[in-house]
Amino acid sequence: MNQSQTSAHKVATTQWRLVALQMCSQPDAQQNLQAIRAQLQALPQKPAGLPQLVVLPEGALCFDGAADANLQLQEPLGQGQLQQQLAALAVEFDTYLLVGTFPTTTSDAQRFAASSLLFSPAGELVADYQKLHLFDAAVADSTGRYLESAKTQAGAKLTVADLGELKLGLAICYDMRFPGLFQALSKAGMNVLALPSAFTTVTGEAHWHTLLRARAIENQSFVIAPAQTGTHANGRQTYGHSLIIDPWGVVLADAGTAVGAISVDIDLQQVFSLRQRMPLAEHNRFLSELL
Repeated sequence: MNQSQTSAHKVATTQWRLVALQMCSQPDAQQNLQAIRAQLQALPQKPAGLPQLVVLPEGALCFDGAADANLQLQEPLGQGQLQQQLAALAVEFDTYLLVGTFPTTTSDAQRFAASSLLFSPAGELVADYQKLHLFDAAVADSTGRYLESAKTQAGAKLTVADLGELKLGLAICYDMRFPGLFQALSKAGMNVLALPSAFTTVTGEAHWHTLLRARAIENQSFVIAPAQTGTHANGRQTYGHSLIIDPWGVVLADAGTAVGAISVDIDLQQVFSLRQRMPLAEHNRFLSELL
């Protein structure tokens, strides 16, 4: 498994604003883009010089449409009109913009990759990640059976985006149930973890807060986890409760179930200080076996 990093567009500060957009995305990509833009316009103005990271949920541009909706929407990585529109939003709102998932082309004509795409305030694609763990599971909800692997090709790399003091680890939704992934990201330098998601109401009520707080605590990292919420076009229901969590496991912001944004200003010195006082990575006798 390869580790992917970018050194472009580093910011020499430990202070950042983290923003999670909670959405109820529908099948139409342009409708969802309009909703994203409206949320970005409604964000409070940030202080001059404070870098901002906005994270969109899984399936932000197309959620629960026709069986081949994402295949029809897919674009080659780094190319295409929709990716250009997303890049333009990053420029317009002077923000790092992490698109939770976007369907990108793979070698298999029948499957797309669920890619997280990180655009810089200059509109450049500076990091990408393809979802490693695919949600093939039976759930006691109105959908019943999920078979993500039918249309999605699993990824094959780790991604930690080097933005200067902020080292952003990328993962998606079902990934959060596999703690070895996050130990590997921590070993690669992660201090902020982005986990865009679309949890079902059943699994969300049972596990969402617990898993995300655990990932923050055991990796001593900030966690930003934007989510889908509400009832979507085909009747699927998602849990909401987008979260921003600090490295001690404290929930700093919880979006509840309404569409909208949450934001928190953080200082990465909290990570550095905690890791000095309680050096879990040094104490972990299994880390040498990772990667």
